[in-house]
Amino acid sequence: MATIDDLLSKVDSKYTLVHLSARRAREINAYYHSLGEGLGQYVRPLVDQVDSNKPLSIALEEIAQEKIVPQYPGDARAEAEALLGSDAEDAGEAEAQVVALPSDDENA
Repeated sequence: MATIDDLLSKVDSKYTLVHLSARRAREINAYYHSLGEGLGQYVRPLVDQVDSNKPLSIALEEIAQEKIVPQYPGDARAEAEALLGSDAEDAGEAEAQVVALPSDDENA
């Protein structure tokens, strides 16, 4: 099991660590409760061997092994731009075009 200092080195703040681990622990708990239902909505634990069966311990181990990383709202846009191969200038032009579109209230 990783120490708190090890876990804090994987994320940018203690608040991010708490939020990320709590959210993932809830997902793991929901996964175990939905096993008999066959829904398949939740992702199973991403680590094989953990000292404890508790969802929070599993979530912290996933963070320690960097199987779970925080994603911030701006990250999704940066990843999409990287995948599309556009640069920041093109993204600015596209954003300006979206802002320039008239709203539904103006058309009425």
